[in-house]
Amino acid sequence: MTSPKDELVWIVDEKNRPLGGTTRAIMRAKRLIHRSTYIMVTDPKGRLLLQKRTLSKDVYPGLWEMAAGGVVAYGEGYLDSALRELEEETGIKTRNLKRHLDFFYQDDVNRLWGRLFSCSHQGPVRPQEEEVQEAIFADKETLARLIAQEKFTPDSYFLMELIKERKITPFERLF
Repeated sequence: MTSPKDELVWIVDEKNRPLGGTTRAIMRAKRLIHRSTYIMVTDPKGRLLLQKRTLSKDVYPGLWEMAAGGVVAYGEGYLDSALRELEEETGIKTRNLKRHLDFFYQDDVNRLWGRLFSCSHQGPVRPQEEEVQEAIFADKETLARLIAQEKFTPDSYFLMELIKERKITPFERLF
């Protein structure tokens, strides 16, 4: 089995044009722009699936996040990556992802082009032990409490603001 740091990932430029592939380790070390997927999952009650990352994650270990997803593998498209990541991290197998938008995000660790998808899922969720320490469906009040008391990944805070700014349904009512 290939180590995550040896996986090949897409490298892109500032306009999301493919430049080729490199290992995740080189991408992280050089802070290269790459592609990532974000899949926000709601249940029939409108609650949002939140995941707490394991302490072994290479970025943002132990922090909460509001989307499943991950780095797009070299040669893979955004949709295939999103479907694969969603199933790996949560056990959710679906073909019904709604595409919302593409965005550029950067911080001290990451520079990426992300694509936001969503889906609805009734359950159950089977978190991947290697990547997800805990997973819960949170209503608006629980989400607000967790945001006030816990730490989320920086890109989760970015997504919250982007969702409010762009009025992306059904999520804007959660923040």
